[in-house]
Amino acid sequence: MPTIIAGPCVIEPNDVLDEVARHIASINATLGTNIVLKASFDKANRTSIGSYRGVGMERGLEMLAEAKSRYGLRITTDIHEAWQAEPVSQVADIVQIPALLSRQTDLIAAAARHAKVVNIKKGQMLSAEDMRHAYIKAMESGAKEVWLTERGNMFGYNNLVVDFRNITTMREMAPIVVMDCTHSVQRPGANGSHSGGDSRYIESMALAAKAFGANGYFFEVHPTPEDALCDGANSLHITKLQSLIERLL
Repeated sequence: MPTIIAGPCVIEPNDVLDEVARHIASINATLGTNIVLKASFDKANRTSIGSYRGVGMERGLEMLAEAKSRYGLRITTDIHEAWQAEPVSQVADIVQIPALLSRQTDLIAAAARHAKVVNIKKGQMLSAEDMRHAYIKAMESGAKEVWLTERGNMFGYNNLVVDFRNITTMREMAPIVVMDCTHSVQRPGANGSHSGGDSRYIESMALAAKAFGANGYFFEVHPTPEDALCDGANSLHITKLQSLIERLL
């Protein structure tokens, strides 16, 4: 059974997180999957200083813990500073290192010391081979398990390119290699003060990744992507998630 991560990009100040969590729990019950719920309490790397960032760590962890308890879901969220690793690990089953921070040694080491599992997203500027160093940093800092995530490479010009050979290469390093099927179709900064994206390619990204040996998949999902406060343009409508997972299974 592949590892599947899904959820809204950011925790919004409404009931979106609960709605998505409830839907994921329903899919788990129907398909026998164990989908991990993901949402960020703080998006510290938004394009514009005026962009919505989240509900903050304290409230965000409370909301994630509520969803975890209510729906019996595993939880993942990302950290941006080393001191966040300990409190976040008390709620999250997997701690995620954002792609733009995948070379930050202190951040990786802190996550490794506290988290049950560390998921390091490959930086947009890095090769798959470069991720061996990030993986070793985590393992030598005490990590129990480390996953790696592919999310494309950026060469400027507000677009990303995925070299699917990266998946095969990283499978030689880590037990779980996740394809981030929605961030890979993002167009960073393409809409001026915020990023754009092309969600019609999400399914193709997932199926291509499967062909190259991915054993994990990440999907940003939302009940109304057009209204999402972050990454709506590259999010999958929540009602399309189950059928896509069925194809991957």
